[in-house]
Amino acid sequence: MSFLSRFEQFFIKVKQNRWIWVFSIFCRVTLAFGFIMAGFVKIIDERFASGLSIIHPMGSYLNALHQTGYYYTFIGIVQIIAAVFLLIPRFVFLGALLYFPVILNIFILSYAVRFEGSLLTSPLMLLANIFLLCWHYDRLKFMLPIKDPQPVILPKPIKYSNKFPFKFVLGSAAAVGVIVAGVVLISTQAVMPENSISDCVGRYEDTNRTTAAAEFCDCVHNKGLPLDTCLENYENAPDDVAGE
Repeated sequence: MSFLSRFEQFFIKVKQNRWIWVFSIFCRVTLAFGFIMAGFVKIIDERFASGLSIIHPMGSYLNALHQTGYYYTFIGIVQIIAAVFLLIPRFVFLGALLYFPVILNIFILSYAVRFEGSLLTSPLMLLANIFLLCWHYDRLKFMLPIKDPQPVILPKPIKYSNKFPFKFVLGSAAAVGVIVAGVVLISTQAVMPENSISDCVGRYEDTNRTTAAAEFCDCVHNKGLPLDTCLENYENAPDDVAGE
């Protein structure tokens, strides 16, 4: 039996588990809520994360995005449509497809500008979105580079099993744990601009990099230079002299 055949048998078994089915509904509702809130802000033409300085790397991006006019509104409409589709059983797969490029962009953006506000939420939302796409593998299959794809025959109606999916829960917990650990590692070890200059400077108190950090924070929050430039200056700056 080929790997694909074994995977599809596993997929059919998973689709018949009531616990995983309930989890899929949870993912749909939470993802939909996240995009409804974010999309509504854009539709009413308010700047997202308005409390963030426009000099901050993420604030600068969001401010520029807000200035794009109807493109900004269009993104909000797309988010609302994707969210509504996730709440309608017939259109869940379409909603997950529409959701994916948007949340992937948010995920990459969050890490590119080191924005702590979505360092954790964006990868978790992306993971939930990927789960929903896999949950609809019987439809996704025809979009994958599979030679001569055959339909996956699911029993109609599905008779759900109440067996608790320990392996699925442990695997999901492990995936979330890896994400959380990665975010904690980045937040504690990487050079972060924080959301304000006071938080940025305070991050490096009682270290041997206070002078370099102060210059970095000033570079980001007051001078508004590109993050890469500020990071390069920080890396090249010497450590504080002992006793200073």
